[in-house]
Amino acid sequence: MSIRIIVLEPDDVLHKVAKEVTKITPNVQKLLDDMADTMYEAEGVGLAAPQVGILKRLIVVDAGDEHGLIKMINPEIVSEEGEQLGPEGCLSIPGLNGDVRRAEKVTVKGLDREGKAITVTATGLLSRAFQHEIDHLNGVLFTDIAEKVYEVALEQPGPNRQAGE
Repeated sequence: MSIRIIVLEPDDVLHKVAKEVTKITPNVQKLLDDMADTMYEAEGVGLAAPQVGILKRLIVVDAGDEHGLIKMINPEIVSEEGEQLGPEGCLSIPGLNGDVRRAEKVTVKGLDREGKAITVTATGLLSRAFQHEIDHLNGVLFTDIAEKVYEVALEQPGPNRQAGE
């Protein structure tokens, strides 16, 4: 288990487009595992590789639902339906939340840590987390697209974190 340091805004890496992963190596697999460990340690719902300073198209998400932990390489949204407006926070932007409009339902395809094609259809919090993390891969932060951004008290880590954290 390795915990990585989470990059904080305004670090430039958070505003750059991540590169596609062309070869799945043991280093890529370890990075995915480390990202999951880091996300859980920070009590977040998702984490993208740029948030640990690496410009690769890798995400991990776990919305605490039946899907469990999803580690995805080169994720892309292939369909979206409906709309939801809700609060988001981000492990890279502590102390701020925002109201962000997202699709209610998304279908995301990518590769698992072994290179096998996977497709996940998500609604609610998992849908929001996928969209938030894929935005990170494109250099977009929730504060760039939020309808309203507001300060929140920095608490001790707990189980009631918001989507995208």
